[in-house]
Amino acid sequence: MEQAGLSRVEGPPLAQEPGQGAHTIGGYVREVAGRYGPREAVVLRKGEQRTAWTYDDLLARSMEVARALVACGIGKGEPIGILMTNRPEFLSSLFGAALAGAVPVALSTFSTPQELGHMLRASNVSLLLYEARVLKKDFGAMLRELEPGIASARRGALSSVSFPYLRWLVALGGAPGEAEPFAVEAGGAVETWDEFLAHGEEVPDELVLARADAVHPADPGGVFFSSGTTSQPKGVVHSQRAFTVQWWRWPRLFAMREPVRSWTGNGFFWSGNVSMVVGTALSTGGTVVLQRTFEADEALELAERERVTFLNGRPHQWARLEASPRWAGADLSSVKYVPRGERIWQHPTVSTQWEVPMSFGCTETMTICTSFVADDADGRVEGSFGTPLPGNTLKIVEPISGRPVPVGAVGEMCIKGPTLMSGYLGKAPEECFDAEGFFRTGDAGRVDETGRFFWEGRMTEMIKTGGANVAPIEVDEVIARIPGVKRSQTVGVADDLLGEMVVACIVPSHGAELDEAAVIAACKEHIASFKVPRRVLFFRDEDFALTGSEKVKSSEVRKLARARLEADNAEAVRPGIA
Repeated sequence: MEQAGLSRVEGPPLAQEPGQGAHTIGGYVREVAGRYGPREAVVLRKGEQRTAWTYDDLLARSMEVARALVACGIGKGEPIGILMTNRPEFLSSLFGAALAGAVPVALSTFSTPQELGHMLRASNVSLLLYEARVLKKDFGAMLRELEPGIASARRGALSSVSFPYLRWLVALGGAPGEAEPFAVEAGGAVETWDEFLAHGEEVPDELVLARADAVHPADPGGVFFSSGTTSQPKGVVHSQRAFTVQWWRWPRLFAMREPVRSWTGNGFFWSGNVSMVVGTALSTGGTVVLQRTFEADEALELAERERVTFLNGRPHQWARLEASPRWAGADLSSVKYVPRGERIWQHPTVSTQWEVPMSFGCTETMTICTSFVADDADGRVEGSFGTPLPGNTLKIVEPISGRPVPVGAVGEMCIKGPTLMSGYLGKAPEECFDAEGFFRTGDAGRVDETGRFFWEGRMTEMIKTGGANVAPIEVDEVIARIPGVKRSQTVGVADDLLGEMVVACIVPSHGAELDEAAVIAACKEHIASFKVPRRVLFFRDEDFALTGSEKVKSSEVRKLARARLEADNAEAVRPGIA
């Protein structure tokens, strides 16, 4: 329903949304286990080594974690840190913490020591489940650097001024099939995974289930940290129902009517990934196909051997798949669903006709808050990101005054609803929401007379060129479809004539040959002339500053672009140079 004359739109009531089930995380895992018990739920493959859990196994392993947490004295609402790659134990820790009444806190394995220390202090985790080593990172050594007392403290009795609530540390060794398997040696405050689970052997299941039943949908369900493109990562607190509402609704929005085999090589410490992959797989009776860290050759092997139907990645990862020597010979005939997957759809073995429903969301809304439904051809409108999902209300406001603007006018998009965050760690409600309880997203947009939302880009990143606004992501999505582009970030650089000049900054795939004129010509075929980059600059991957979630820091790229253009101009005006 749209409020007449003003840009305020309400979605249908949440109670009317089909396909919803239990709205607590513990209730969700019990419900899907009850529905699909002996089916395969989780797979981790490394070469010929294959670990598989059924739904019954997933619930049983989650109960093991829950019993151990109870035995360690973890109470309702206590934060439990999870610092792991994509391995089955991440899911059993997530569901196990919820079953015990605790709150899982997802920590990025891309974290630097400074970032990890900040997140541990901000979240006040009392027990940390961590993978001892990830690629070249030794998290055991990192933790000892942050808190030297770990080596001498007793288990369960760490006393730290730096981390005053942290008492327990549990380390996991290498996952099956690793090229260099390693075991964890317990010592000081650190115990092994098996030692941790052993604490719960005498705890009855009935106690865990009673705890799970005492959790309510509005209770805290988990914490994610933002990417921190401009400051320290912010802790985003989500309710139990924020997780579960999204898990249940993904199959409906994606028009999935069969068990889905969902692959991911991106970390579950990102809300969009754990939401989309768990929801598409477990809510359909399908399988989560795990890749601990993204590697292109292995991803293609997993898609082929595990008959993956849903690939959840990003355009720069599709570029890496395309550049892999396995690409041409890979059998991807099982693939049916790929968000933003134009390059995957071009593979000769892929014949899917599926169109991703355009959606809008962010970490604070536990992924999407507006969307189309994939098979609703009549509801699609070019350029729109759909209407508010059930339970949500959006409004478009004038950024300074906060007053709603007329229908069709561009302003700041604000949202509230059942999957909106409960707040930021350490922030008062008035620091997170406006007086009506809306979250001001910082995104520019408008709504039409039917209530459809049109996203116009980040308000702080909009390029103002010749009096017109250009959303960088619109340009980057066109450039991402050009063969040989690995990564792209379009920025605005100050220009005396235009105010800002549109500049595309590109990292080519290994071995690819791209030139400025060809990129500009490709853009001219798909976007308005004022949006076409005036300049295209090429960089190396290491030149781009990235966040932990591999988002490009646009402010840093803008500095690179400005410096490159200034250097080019200086070269051009040297005496003797035409």
